[in-house]
Amino acid sequence: MRIARFVPSRSVALVTVLLVVALVATVWLGIQTQTPVTGDAFTPAEFNPTPTPAPATTTGPPWRYGRDDARFTVVEYADLECPFCRAYFAVLKQWIDAHPEVNWQWHHLPLTTHEPAATANARLVECVGEAGGPTGFWQAVEWVYAHTRGDGQGLPEGLSYPGITPAAQSCLDSDHPDALIRAQSASAAQEGIKVTPTLRLQDRQSGKTLLLHGPVEGDALLSAIDLLAAGGTTETASKELPPESLGDMPR
Repeated sequence: MRIARFVPSRSVALVTVLLVVALVATVWLGIQTQTPVTGDAFTPAEFNPTPTPAPATTTGPPWRYGRDDARFTVVEYADLECPFCRAYFAVLKQWIDAHPEVNWQWHHLPLTTHEPAATANARLVECVGEAGGPTGFWQAVEWVYAHTRGDGQGLPEGLSYPGITPAAQSCLDSDHPDALIRAQSASAAQEGIKVTPTLRLQDRQSGKTLLLHGPVEGDALLSAIDLLAAGGTTETASKELPPESLGDMPR
């Protein structure tokens, strides 16, 4: 006996094909929504990198570089004509950039042997900072160290800071920066600080401090930080690290 085969009509076949296509599309879309986006598929709006350390926003003086919320502060007593200070400037800046738990505070200490150039340079950076804020101040310090002849010889004859604003010039024409520089110098003298660079490391959480002489290497700074952090009291203390902790950098 011959069995009749079922032959679907064209309309039924078309509906079947459409259902299969719809099913495949649904599965494909489901897979796509669960697949993580990688590589070039990222757009700038979707990428959220780890935030970089925020720069200090506190205006000076005293001028600070680094994070405002840093637990530790390195106060540098410096002379803008001091060759050791000049060599140490970029080293300390790079170290502060790499250690967001520490910020850096400038303290003027123009040495008598470097006058009048030391105070003239200090007046310049203070007035640029007064007009341009922390960024202006630190850029001015960097510029002075890059151009001064050092050891009291000062800036080359006829060289002036580029882009002096009317506000900065007005400051230079006044005695405001002189009073500030004298006050900072007097403060250093009262603390018995007579050489540059000298560092005072402060733990802002406990209030303890350590006095470090010379351009201190990074490892010695970290050791000093560990020492302060391990103190565990709120009393103010001032100590000098032994000379061997300062490494082989010039003092």
